[in-house]
Amino acid sequence: MSVFPVNAYADGAKNPDRNKSDVSSHKPKDHGPEPYTLNIAELASLNKNFREAVWTGDLLQLIVMSIEPEGEIGLEEHSDTDHFFYVVEGTGLVEMGEKDTNVHYSKPIEPGSGIFVPKGEWHNIINKGSKPLKILVIYAPPHHEHGTVHKTKAEAEK
Repeated sequence: MSVFPVNAYADGAKNPDRNKSDVSSHKPKDHGPEPYTLNIAELASLNKNFREAVWTGDLLQLIVMSIEPEGEIGLEEHSDTDHFFYVVEGTGLVEMGEKDTNVHYSKPIEPGSGIFVPKGEWHNIINKGSKPLKILVIYAPPHHEHGTVHKTKAEAEK
């Protein structure tokens, strides 16, 4: 996979003030709304938190999630936020519907699956595999507070 250099100006010179590209030493930090580049699939793969804000701007937000085997996000609806989910690792099921009592859309998901959830749509993502389900979520506009880190689903529900 080719990745654009993180610390380079347009003319190729190095910018010592930009973020480092090595996500293996990543500690939870929301880098928004500053310019930021990273190997997002690697970060999602290494993430052990249920939910972690990676970048929060005025109009969108990137979250990485790790859902344990047999775990789920939980049926929810956001009346003001469109979502895009991208599966990096693991297998599962996405469910959606116009009402929490009428969840009629159900599709299997796997690495490479992209899931679009329009605002107002009830949705859930369930891990059906034996390993953590690693996903990226883009919210537009942002849904969680800048810097959000929930180590577990129970912590997220508080």
